[in-house]
Amino acid sequence: MTRSDNLYEVPTGLPVPIDDGACRHLPGMAVAPCVLTSTRGREVSLRDACMGKRVVVFAYPRTGRPDRDPPPGWNAIPGARGCTPQTCGFRDRYQELTSLGALVFGLSTQDTDYQQEVAGRLGLPFELLSDTQLELTRAMQLPTFSVEGMTLLKRFTLILRDGRVEEVLYPVFPPDESASEVVRWLTAAEARAR
Repeated sequence: MTRSDNLYEVPTGLPVPIDDGACRHLPGMAVAPCVLTSTRGREVSLRDACMGKRVVVFAYPRTGRPDRDPPPGWNAIPGARGCTPQTCGFRDRYQELTSLGALVFGLSTQDTDYQQEVAGRLGLPFELLSDTQLELTRAMQLPTFSVEGMTLLKRFTLILRDGRVEEVLYPVFPPDESASEVVRWLTAAEARAR
C-alpha cells in the first residue's frame, strides 16, 4: 500500500495553530533530569547534554510512513501535519545549525523502533529521542494532544543552555520552515553575544 498524499510536502490550506499559552511556563525552567532513548540506541539526558552548550530540541507529533495514510482527520488538526518536512528541514540545515554551536535532537512520543525507521529512511545526521513513557512530557508539562488513543506532543522547539530552557518557539508553523526559524534565532543570539 502507498499513501494517498505526499508525505514529504506540507499541503496548502492547513489550519494554522494559535498560541494557546501551553509553553508559556517553559522559558527559564530547569530541564528535567529525564533519560530518553535515542535512535542510536543510547540514553540521553537533555539536562546533561546542554551543559556548556546550546541544544535545539524540535518536538513534533508523529512522523508518517510512505506505506500508511495518517489518522483520519489528521490534516484538520492545527499543527499536526508536516512532521516529515520539518525533520527534513533540520536535516538539510544541520551543518548550519552545528556551525552556530547547536546540538540538535528531534523529540516525539513515538517508540524508538518507529523513529529508527524514519532516521534511516531520511538519512538524519542527528538523533531522535523517544518519550513513549511521557516522562519528560509530564515533568516539564509539555503540551500534548490525543488522537486515536495516542498522546502526541504539539509542535514546538526548545533551545536549552546550561540546564535551563533559554527560548521556546511556539507555535511552529509552517513546519517546513522551523529549522530556518531556529537558524535565525541562533544567528541573532550569536550577534548579541559579541
